[in-house]
Amino acid sequence: MKLIRLAIALVLVLTAVITLVAYPHMPDSVPSHWNAAGDVDGEMPKFWGLAIIPCLMTALIALFALLPRIDPLHKNYSKFQTWYEGFILALAVFFFMLQLQIILWATGIPVSPNVTMPVLVGVLFICIGFLTEHAEPNWFVGIRTPWTLSSEQVWKKTHARGGALFKLAGLLSITGTVAGTYAWLFIIVPVIAAAVYCVVYSYMEFRKEQEHMTAK
Repeated sequence: MKLIRLAIALVLVLTAVITLVAYPHMPDSVPSHWNAAGDVDGEMPKFWGLAIIPCLMTALIALFALLPRIDPLHKNYSKFQTWYEGFILALAVFFFMLQLQIILWATGIPVSPNVTMPVLVGVLFICIGFLTEHAEPNWFVGIRTPWTLSSEQVWKKTHARGGALFKLAGLLSITGTVAGTYAWLFIIVPVIAAAVYCVVYSYMEFRKEQEHMTAK
């Protein structure tokens, strides 16, 4: 875990260093949004355009570091802490790559987000799948429906199923690299389908459990 935390810190520092080194060489405005064709259709002044990703990245990592300390079920985090901190590292790398893409575009190297985003988001979904599979009951991380939070057995079943589905969503997202303007569908549709399925599945499993208890 110390190695993972060190890696997270290194990614934060690397993001800051690259941003500071690149800043003087940036044009007055930098890309901030791309359309479905992979073309820039939005820009921001370079200060905010280059500051927003590092700030958001730092804030989210700080939030994830705080959650186990304020969760009433904080003791359960120790059971999946390696996976939890591994996800934080994956999230940090994801933001680093986003920042790198902005800098490359601003310097005249147009790396298409239709190629990079399906891979980056897909890998992140796969990491979410592993985290989901290993998450123990808590109030912040995982598939938190009224039914998973009401039954430890339903929690385990739903998270085992959900972990597999999020991994599959990640793999489908990665295949979007060959879909061109439809790449975003390979990112959005599988993960929404997985999330909706998990909600319905948790409800159905809870009903089965209640009916079984009533039958006794």
